[in-house]
Formats: sequence, structure tokens, C-alpha cells
Amino acid sequence: MFDIQRVELTWGGRKLVLETGKIARQADGAVMATYGETTVLCTVVGVKQARPGIDFFPLTVNYQEKTFAAGKIPGGFFKREGRPTEKETLVSRLIDRPIRPLFAKGFQNEVQVVCTVLSHDLENDPDVVAMVGASAALTLSGLPFFGPVAAARVGYVNGEYVLNPLTETLGASALDLVVAGTSEGVLMVESEAKELSEDIMLGAVTFGHKSFQPVIDAIIQLAEKAAKDPWPMPEPSPAIAPVKAKLAAFAGDFRDAYMERSKQQRHEKVAAAKAGALASLPEEDREIAKGIFKSMEADVVRGAILDTGIRIDGRDVRTVRPIVSEVGLLKRAHGSALFTRGETQALVVTTLGTGQDEQVIDALAGEYRENFMLHYNFPPYSVGEAGRMGSPGRREIGHGKLAWRAVRPLLPKKEAFPYTIRVVSEITESNGSSSMATVCGSSLSMMDAGVPLIRPVAGIAMGLIKEGDRHAVLSDILGDEDHLGDMDFKVAGTDRGVTALQMDIKITSITEEIMRVALAQAAAGRLHILAEMEKALTTAREGVSGNAPRITTISIPKEKIREVIGSGGKVIREICEVTGAKIDIEDDGTIKVAAVDADAAQKAIDWIRGIVAEPEMGVIYNGKVVKTVDFGAFVNFLGTRDGLVHISELAASRVGKVTDVVNVGDQVKVKVLGIDERGKVRLSMKVVDQATGADLQDAAKSEAGQ
Repeated sequence: MFDIQRVELTWGGRKLVLETGKIARQADGAVMATYGETTVLCTVVGVKQARPGIDFFPLTVNYQEKTFAAGKIPGGFFKREGRPTEKETLVSRLIDRPIRPLFAKGFQNEVQVVCTVLSHDLENDPDVVAMVGASAALTLSGLPFFGPVAAARVGYVNGEYVLNPLTETLGASALDLVVAGTSEGVLMVESEAKELSEDIMLGAVTFGHKSFQPVIDAIIQLAEKAAKDPWPMPEPSPAIAPVKAKLAAFAGDFRDAYMERSKQQRHEKVAAAKAGALASLPEEDREIAKGIFKSMEADVVRGAILDTGIRIDGRDVRTVRPIVSEVGLLKRAHGSALFTRGETQALVVTTLGTGQDEQVIDALAGEYRENFMLHYNFPPYSVGEAGRMGSPGRREIGHGKLAWRAVRPLLPKKEAFPYTIRVVSEITESNGSSSMATVCGSSLSMMDAGVPLIRPVAGIAMGLIKEGDRHAVLSDILGDEDHLGDMDFKVAGTDRGVTALQMDIKITSITEEIMRVALAQAAAGRLHILAEMEKALTTAREGVSGNAPRITTISIPKEKIREVIGSGGKVIREICEVTGAKIDIEDDGTIKVAAVDADAAQKAIDWIRGIVAEPEMGVIYNGKVVKTVDFGAFVNFLGTRDGLVHISELAASRVGKVTDVVNVGDQVKVKVLGIDERGKVRLSMKVVDQATGADLQDAAKSEAGQ
């Protein structure tokens, strides 16, 4: 019934198994990829005919984690998986980026790749397994895919590279880098690092590329056994050549348009050039012409850079656009910054909260709390367009996560700065690398809020134009250069090293030397940007904003936590409601009291200290009568602690009835006379001057001594 084919290899100290022919047999390609005890089912389906009129490649990648993979039931009311999590969205992008450039040019049939996590051993992250499985499924499918690709995760522990580190090992690693590519070269890099040098980062990329070559060989072995017949390659329409020849007469118009240095005016002139070219063609040739325009634009832009070294905005290949950094724009915000680089601008705002504001994340590996959030928004007005406004898409989530990775290694430890930090980047203008503008703006915004970053962080986007043996590495690329170039290479870090590296390459002939040049050029650009940022702010402000909550940390004995919380949370709720403070209690007895008003915080702290304090012999306390009985009065004198004033201790003279001296609600002063083995406290009022609080016993002893 089943024609099962499989290959196995030992990779990074664990067995990798790729199997096909048993599950999802109706898909064009289906591979079950298992690494350790993590299993991902990867399927590929391609539509046989392209939709009429389509002018792009409709590739969709969906990575999904099923909670049963880790033996869990989903939370929430419906008890089933819902919209994609941030992790699922990021891994979907991670798979998409290296496979998209490898489809045949001109192929426009819809393709869907689905990767489903079926088992997770909590040691091996499914993302790399899914990338390998997706590549294998595509290679078997017969689709015009020029793979295979493979991927690997690289760690850096004790000065050594580690291939596919386990989750536990990754926690001690100074690097978390995922690299993907073919046998010929690297296509994609995504990483977070702890201020590592450019040489170490490049070494990690090359280490990963060499390490996944056996996986590529294994996929080829599987394809030799089970690959389906190849689909016919897309053939260019015979009508393209004559239309292209007619459009050649308008090449000068495009060159003139791209000499305009202002983005908006340049786009207007390009649009006019296109309109003029289209007007010269018969109706039946106009759709074909639209597909030729991109290659004409690429020839103009790329040729000018390679021939003259001058870019469309007049810069040379190394110059960074003018930068203006400002902080403290929004008076009620805890921290704010406006970072402008050329025609790219980010308004970044920082808000400080308490432990109650932490994000609770329910992941396959278990639930955890995140006290640093960075959210990126890209409204359509930032590029002068009117468009749909809605929830963040994959691009927004991916750019925000890149900035998050870049800044996170420089955050203070939670113990030293016990705030929840939320940074929001609103892209108000965009013409190239708004994600790197977000990194710069986030650094300034947090320092403006008083977040003691170890060092400021900046980012820069690099590009590449390569034709044969000629190439040019571009610093601080424009949107058009990104669109028409061969590489998008983003590097973020401090003056001491790299904290994040993201690379997407559209060609497979990038050499190690080109990457080395790009990293060195990026380092120079990053230092320039940091110097420009210092004109606005050099270090974090002393103390947090007056609009932010002040957090005071105190410790109490663990056995006292129950008393502070009270039955059903009654006591802690009362403290918060009366004082207006927010209170977080940890299992070790650490209590964080947060309030904008310092007096409110102090009231809450005094209240808590009163609850946990132990009565001391001979000490006088202010108290409140809470109950009267025939033999005396019970007085609340220390937090929730009550003690008994016997009728004989109410007054110096004989008392016939307790209520002749005190009633419930009276404020009194009492002295601790004794504490028995059961913790019951004996109090006295008669030895304390009720008006002044003076100790009458001590006064009597002093007089006797004289």
C-alpha cells in the first residue's frame, strides 16, 4: 500500500530522518522530517495553471505548531489552535525567504507549502527541521525549483561554534544564528548576538553553510528514489521580444527619470515614462510591457552604479544619508524619539510598566513571561499611499522582531531594572530600511525613558549590485536599490560588536569576500550613525520619567506571603485600592511596589511592612480597638496582628466595665508586655500616656532611680 522511501544521517550528534510515501500522498510533495524526537510534516502543492493576468509568483508558506506535539491542550475558551502565533509567523517567513528565489523565473503558478509540527522533544527547535523538510518536499514535487536548500542553527559557546545547539545549550550561547542556502552559497541569515565581532559572525555563517552540506546530499539521495516527473519549465512568450525592442526607444526616458534625487518626484517621473511608453503600444502589448519595465529599471539603476559608482540619489556607495535624531518629543510619554535618515523616519515611543504588564506567552516548550516588547507599525501614509489599515502582517511582525533582537542584548538585567518595557515604532516615512531606523529610534527612546542600556544600538542596511565579475556594495540602501538589487543585508550593533544580522540574497554567487566587505562597510556605517545619535542623547537619563511608575523592591519572609495576600487576595486588593499602588509578589518573597505618586508607594510599603513585622517586647504601638469583651479589649496594633489588653491593663485605676474606658474603633496607644508560645500578645494601655505616647513605666523607673 505504501511506497516508503527514506534517508538517514547523523547530523550535529543526532539522527536526521527524511521520509516520504506514507503520509499526505495526494500532495505534490510530502516529507516527514525528524530530528531527535522533533517531527515536522512538510507538504507542497502547486496549481497546474497560472491564474490569467497574474504578474507575480503567488507562493504561500504556512508553518504551524500543534499543541499535541508537546502533549498539551490549547488554552482559551475554544480549546483549539487559532490565529498564527508570533513564532509561527516568523518561522513561515524564515522558510519562505531562502526558497522563493530558487523558483524558475517566469513561473507564476500558485504554490503552497505547509509545515506542521507533529512532535516536539523540547530540545530541538522545529524551525530548522521545517526548513529542511520543506526543501525536501519541494525537491520531490517536480515543481521548477532549483534547490535543494538546507539550513542549520549555529551557536557560539566558550569561543567555539556549535552546530544545532539544544535549547538548554542555546541559553548559554553568545549567538543564535540560522543560516540557509544551497550547495553553491548562502541565501539567508537570521541571528541575534551578544556584541560579537564581524569576523565571528562571518565565521558562523560559513560554519553553518559547510555543516548543512550533508543534508543537501541526503535530500538529493531521497529525490533520486522518489522524485516526481518535473513540470515543464515556463517559457517566455514569443510576443515579449518584439515588445522589448519597441520599449528600447524609451530607455533614455527611464535614465532621465532616475536622475531625479527626490523619491516622490522620481517615482512621478518614472510613472510618466511608463505611461508614455505604454501609450505608444497597441492595447494587446501593454500587459506584456508592464512585465518588461522592471528589467529596464534594473538595467538603468544597476548599470549606473557599476559604471559610475554614483547612486540614484547622488551618493557614492559608502555614504549614509543625512541623519537627524531628536528625543523627548511627547511630553506625556515615558520616552520618545524621532529618528530621521534621509526619507526614512521612525517615531519611537517607550512605555514602562510593572510585572503585571508582562506578556504571557504559551509556547510549545512551555509558558513563559516576556518583559520586553517591541512593536513595529507601517501605515500606508509612510510611502504616500492610501491603503488598508488592520492588524500587523508578516512584514510588521518580522521587522519588529529583528529590531527586538538587535536591542535586547543591551537591556539591563531584570533584577537591576524591574520594569516591563514596551517600545512602539511608528514608521512615518519610508524609503529604505525602516527596520534599522526602528533600531536606532528604539535605543534613543529607551534612553530617554531612563532605561539604562549598556550601550546605544544602531543599525544599517547594506545592498549589493553584482553583474559577472563586477560588483558594488551599497551602504544605507534606498527602497529602489533594495527592490532592484541582489542582496538585503541588515546589521545592527554597538561600537563593540554585532547584536543582529539579517541577510537575504537573491543570487547564489555571493562569495565570502563580498560578505566580508559588506560587514566591514556596515561597521563603518554603524559607527557613523552612532555618532549622529549621540548628538541627541549619549546615555540613559538619570531616573525614569515623572509620568512612569516608580518601582520599589522589598523582601519579606516567604512564610509571610500568605498574610500579605490575605484570604482570596482580600488584603492585597485592599492595599492596592486604598493606596493606588500596583503590587507584584514573587514566590521568593520579593515584592515590587509601583506607583507614579511616591507617597502612594510609601503607604503601600508601610502597610506591607506592618503586616509582616513581628511585635517587639516593650515597644509602644498605635492601635485600634477591634473588639471588646468582659475581660478586656482586643487591639489591632501591627498590620493584621491583634493583641489583648486585659481589663486590669486598661487604666491605672480599677475598671468596672471595659466600655467605660474604650469602645470599638477607638485609637489607642499600647505597649507589648509579653508574647506566649502560641504567639498571643499581651498589651497594656495603662503604662502608656495616651496623649503623648510616653512610656509611664520608664518614667517611674527614672524617678525611682533619682
